[in-house]
Order: sequence, then structure tokens, then C-alpha cells
Amino acid sequence: MRQYIDQEKRVLEKIVCNRCGRELQLEKGLVQEGVFTGDVQWGYFSRHDGERHRFDLCEECYEHLISSFRIPVEKEDETELL
Repeated sequence: MRQYIDQEKRVLEKIVCNRCGRELQLEKGLVQEGVFTGDVQWGYFSRHDGERHRFDLCEECYEHLISSFRIPVEKEDETELL
């Protein structure tokens, strides 16, 4: 969950993990640790037709989520980090 100081300019005030509720570390509006952001706009034929869902997970909660997958996530090494 993201909270903004200025909604129009999208200046981050804090990010809270939607699963465990821990506040992630920010410095001058920049995230200082790993965060997974989910964002899906549900379309026709889904139970959430017309809804948009957004959430943030800390790394620990992300690891917990993917450990329950029957098919592991695809991983590849990146040479340029964001």
C-alpha cells in the first residue's frame, strides 16, 4: 500500500507491505529495499470485472508467496539494475 505526500505529483510518503503490515524503508521518497508491486486491471469473464487491484509486498512476503507456487517463477540474471 502506498501513501503519498502529494497525490498529484506522486511524492511517496510511505510503503506498507499489504501482507505483513511492515513499513518499508524510504529515503527522500526512494525505496531502500526490495519491494514487489502487483497491479492488475481485471477484465471480462473474471469475478473482479471492472476492478483494478494494487498491492506491495516486502521481499520476505514475496518469498513466502512464491514458495507456494506449483510451478516456480522464471528467473534470469539482469546486468543492469533499476
